[in-house]
Amino acid sequence: MTMTDAAPTTAGGFDPIELEICWQSLIATVNEQAKALQRSAFSPIVREAGDLANAVFDRRGRMVAQAVTGTPGHINSLAIAVSNILEEYPIDSLVEGDILITNDPYKTAGQLLDVTVLVPVWRNGRLIALFGSTIHHTDVGGYGIGAGGRDVFEEGLWIPIVKLMKAGERNDDVWKFILSNVRQPDHMGGDLHAQMASGQIGAQRLLALCDHHGFDDIEDLADEIITRSEEATRKGIRELESGRYESSALLDLADGSEIVIKCALIVDAEEGSITVDYTGSADASRWGINVVKNYSHAYTTFVVRSVLSPDIPNNYGSLKPIDMIAPEGSILNAVSPQPCTARHVVGMFLPNALLKALAQVRPEGAMAEGSGAVWTMQVSGNHDDGSPFITAMFTYAGGVGGRATKPGLDACSYPTGVAAVPIEVVEASAPIRFTKKALRPGSGGAGANTGGLGQTIEFEVDTTREWQLNAVTSRLAEAPQGIFGGEPGAAGAFSVNGEKVRTQERITLQPGDLVRLDLPGGGGYGSTGA
Repeated sequence: MTMTDAAPTTAGGFDPIELEICWQSLIATVNEQAKALQRSAFSPIVREAGDLANAVFDRRGRMVAQAVTGTPGHINSLAIAVSNILEEYPIDSLVEGDILITNDPYKTAGQLLDVTVLVPVWRNGRLIALFGSTIHHTDVGGYGIGAGGRDVFEEGLWIPIVKLMKAGERNDDVWKFILSNVRQPDHMGGDLHAQMASGQIGAQRLLALCDHHGFDDIEDLADEIITRSEEATRKGIRELESGRYESSALLDLADGSEIVIKCALIVDAEEGSITVDYTGSADASRWGINVVKNYSHAYTTFVVRSVLSPDIPNNYGSLKPIDMIAPEGSILNAVSPQPCTARHVVGMFLPNALLKALAQVRPEGAMAEGSGAVWTMQVSGNHDDGSPFITAMFTYAGGVGGRATKPGLDACSYPTGVAAVPIEVVEASAPIRFTKKALRPGSGGAGANTGGLGQTIEFEVDTTREWQLNAVTSRLAEAPQGIFGGEPGAAGAFSVNGEKVRTQERITLQPGDLVRLDLPGGGGYGSTGA
C-alpha cells in the first residue's frame, strides 16, 4: 500500500507525490538496514532465518517505518522498547557517537537472547532520529534456549540499558562484561558490530533523504505518516459492529501441563478502537514460557492488523488504536524474575485464541487453528578432543490452519516470520546428522479448505560423548482445532528412540540416540459438505 492511499487528504502540507517519494525512501532505508544486518550477522538464526527486526524512530521514540524482513514479535516489541530505552536515556542526555544496548526482557522483546541496539542519527549537531534493531543472539550464557530455567537470572546475562559506544568510542567495560559471560564471544561481538553497522547504514541513507528534500529533521514527515496510518486504521475499525467477542484456546506441553488462553475482543466502532482483554488466562508458569507484556502486545496487534487492515503501514499510528489488557503476573504479562526464554511457545500461540474472536466479526479474514509456535532446538556437547560445541537455535514449523478461500500452508511458521535454518547449515555448526525431513501426509484437518501439513524430522549427534538437547515443543495431545465445521489437524509427537519425552527441561542424551519430531498439522476451515 502507498502512503498516499492511507488517508484521502494531507494534514501537514505535504505534496502527495513528495510524500510518497519520501515514504518509499524510508522503506528502502530500513530494508537496506535489515539486509546489511542479515548479511553480516554471525548467528545462523539471523543470517539464514531472518530472526530480526529493524525500524526507524523519530525524536519522540515513535516507530515511523519498519523493514519487511523480520518477525512480528520482534518488530512490534521494538516499537515499545525504544520508548522504554529513552525513558532511561532521554534524547537530550545523548551525545554524537553514543550507541545504546539492552536485552532487558521485560522492557524489550521478552528473552535475554534478544538484544536491542539503538543507533542515533545526528544532523548539524542535533539528534533527529534513531535506528533500532533486535536480533536473536546465539548465546548469552546461562541455560540456553530451553524452558528449564527456574528464574530469569538462570537464563543468561542480563544487559541493562547502557551505552555500548560513548561519543564514538567503545565503552570497554561494557564490552568486557558482555563478552566474558558468553560461550562464543567472537560470535556475540560480531553480531553486535553487525547491529551497529546496520544502524549506521540507515543513518547515512536518512541523512541523504534529508539533504535531498531540505529537511532539518523528520518530525513533520513522521507526523504526516503516523497521522495517516492512525486515521486509516480507525476508519477500518469503524466499519465493524461494536461489541464484545469472546474465545479461548488450549495449549499443552511436553510435561503434560495445559495452558488456557482466554480472549475478549472489544470493538468500539464509534471511537475506532479495539481492546483485547486476556483476563482469565492461565497464571504464570514455573517453566520459562512466560510472556512479557511487550511480546503479548506485539502478537496481539499483529493479528488484529493482519485480519482487519493488512495493507496499512505498520508504525506508531497504526498500532495506537489497539490496546491490550493482561493481568500482571499472568502467563501473558510476566514480571521479574519469572523465566521467559521460551516465551514464543505461548506468545506465538495466543493468535489461535484471538483469531477465533476475530472470526466473529471478520470470518473471511480468519483461519482455523494452526500448530502455533515453532519448535525450537539447541544442541550442545563436547567433541572427542574435549572442545565444546553449541548450535544456535534451529526451528521447525507445523501446518497453518485452513483459510476462507485457501488451504492452510504446509510446514509454515505463522504467526512468526522465521524461516527454517537449512539442515546443511545446522550440520556444519555441530556434529549433527539429519536422517529424515519430510511432510506428514494426512496431518492437516479436513474441511472445505484443509489445514496445512506438519512435518517429520529425525536427527542424531555423531559423538562418542553424551550430549544435551534443549527442545521446546507443544501441542502434543491437544490437536489444532478446525473452525466453522472443519476437522482438527494431527497433534504433534516428540520422542527419543521411540520413547515419548515428557519434560520441558534440558535432557542429556547418548551417542546413537535418535530424536524424532512430528509437528502438528493445521485445522480445517468449513465443513466438507459446505
